[in-house]
Amino acid sequence: MSKPNFERLRVYQVAELFADVIWEIVSQWEPFTKATIGNQLVRAADSIGANIAEGCGRGSYQDNRRFIKIARGSLNETQHWLRRAFKRNLLTSQEIQELRKLVENLGPLLNGYLRSIGTSSVNSQESLINSQQSKSNIIDD
Repeated sequence: MSKPNFERLRVYQVAELFADVIWEIVSQWEPFTKATIGNQLVRAADSIGANIAEGCGRGSYQDNRRFIKIARGSLNETQHWLRRAFKRNLLTSQEIQELRKLVENLGPLLNGYLRSIGTSSVNSQESLINSQQSKSNIIDD
């Protein structure tokens, strides 16, 4: 059986979408705002998917779990920067609604993926990929 590709994981796909939405928002900001809070926000959001990908490539359950926990920390950091952006009136109501929907789905996906890692890396990841693909998901909404 071939090693599963992290790009097939629903949790990775949602993390990637989340980071892309944030990039689109930040790219519209003024230079000072983009260089300060925008830089931090984009880096934190990009780190979520990067840690999922890195964990998948590490080759051990323990390393994969550790990187998923780091991804959860990056999600929390992203939420912090989104709160700062909101307080500074940098986000529209539509952007807030779109981001809230993604955050509310990404946290449980990360937790579910973390719980799935441990008994058999290939079997757990394949099972999670299959179950995530069969459910309705945030990307198709």
